[in-house]
Amino acid sequence: MENRGVNFYVEAGKRAMGWHKEYLKEIRNCRFDTIAVHGIYSMQEALDFNQGSLIEPVYLSTSQAYRDSDEMEAALGYMIPTWCYSRIANPSMYYYEGVLALLEGYGSGTETSCLGTASGMAAIQSAVDPFLVVDPKRPGAKMNFVATCQVYGGTFQQFAMRKEKERNIEWRKVLHSNDLSEWEKLIDENTRFLYGEMPSNPALAFFDLKKVIELAHKYNLPIIIDSTVATPALLRPIEYGADIVVQSVTKSLATSGTSVCGAVISRKNIVSSIDNDEMKADFCTYLKLLPNRDNGPNISPMSAMFAMNDIRTIRSRMDMVSCSTQKVAEFLENHPKIEKVDYLGLPSNDLHALASEYMFLVDSEHDARYGKKVNRYGHLMSFRVKGGAKPTRDVFDAFQRIYRATDLGRIKSVATIPAISTHSQQGEEGRKLAQIPDNLIRLCVGGEHPDDIIKDLEQALDSLNRKRIFKGSPEYSAAGASSAKLQ
Repeated sequence: MENRGVNFYVEAGKRAMGWHKEYLKEIRNCRFDTIAVHGIYSMQEALDFNQGSLIEPVYLSTSQAYRDSDEMEAALGYMIPTWCYSRIANPSMYYYEGVLALLEGYGSGTETSCLGTASGMAAIQSAVDPFLVVDPKRPGAKMNFVATCQVYGGTFQQFAMRKEKERNIEWRKVLHSNDLSEWEKLIDENTRFLYGEMPSNPALAFFDLKKVIELAHKYNLPIIIDSTVATPALLRPIEYGADIVVQSVTKSLATSGTSVCGAVISRKNIVSSIDNDEMKADFCTYLKLLPNRDNGPNISPMSAMFAMNDIRTIRSRMDMVSCSTQKVAEFLENHPKIEKVDYLGLPSNDLHALASEYMFLVDSEHDARYGKKVNRYGHLMSFRVKGGAKPTRDVFDAFQRIYRATDLGRIKSVATIPAISTHSQQGEEGRKLAQIPDNLIRLCVGGEHPDDIIKDLEQALDSLNRKRIFKGSPEYSAAGASSAKLQ
């Protein structure tokens, strides 16, 4: 075989990247729904390389073969685009990362990149760890990060146990996330980043994103936002200047519940006081080619493709489930057995006005049904049952249509009691900080008709009026005898 030389492949790679750059420019000019449907998979690619397949193929191969030693050298030296090994890159992963980068960057006017991960927790770890390195200028200083305490239970554990307890990295907790002065007083010369979850799971905490971003950049710090509950269909933090977004794609983006996956999405040229120009220039590509290459928390091809098929309809789906949740929340707010309802769409919520400044159905002004920007608040809500933990469990156990599971974002409605499930490990004091009482039920409304979800909630709440019959009791035996007679 003729020796082509490394430069032959480098030049070919440049031509391919140039064509791809032009295609990205074209697809960025499309509407959100078009990007969600097509992503970065072009018709030319389908016809030239994938037998005309309309949908992106699943590439299950662990690695890529090369034409000769020159191509291998160019690929493994990161001189040309390559799928060298699926722990680092894979075509299916590439399609997944491409569409999420475009959706999170939609409307921002800035270039974005994405790293696919095996879970939402892997995304959080991937996003924060590059900033938690020893500063050679201050080798003995104890580093810290500032983050809201109203976060998902797994995030709380990662910060409190894996970072603070095991690595002695201080987590400075923001108790009232909408108090800008509280954020600022926790920042010092050893702070590495700011982190917030909005809306938070399950208490629906919210803060003035633009002001917190300005604060972070004032101190030359990056801000990382977990936007899992909103999805890019309702909120895109990068549009407001956020540096990095993390998504547990497992949840609302991948609504079918067939895959566990996450993503880190970043703008180019993030803000950071850390002396690492390569990391700041393209954070997600840096993660992919260096830290995550070595640590290996990346997404599998099959999970990527399962998630992509759900992502295609994210805008219309979030519109539908948001409207359903609004109706359910209004029903519960007026129910005599409910102490409080946490949902940002309710005018009675203290954060409703603030959330209304940020949470909009993307492209609703271009939708023939609306013709203007319309607020949508997502499909996660919580409600508190009067009387404490016991009646809360009774209501929870009486659900017949709503699934009892530690999950959210499903096309089927799902509920849990966070105090005994998703947030149990953080302890009573931690739950108190995060405002998660033992009478709180988290409900994620799915694609069912809202009237049927309301009926299930109504009968479950009515069960508090009925005497429960336990096995072994005289009533249980009598009920069994009556049933036998009917048969």
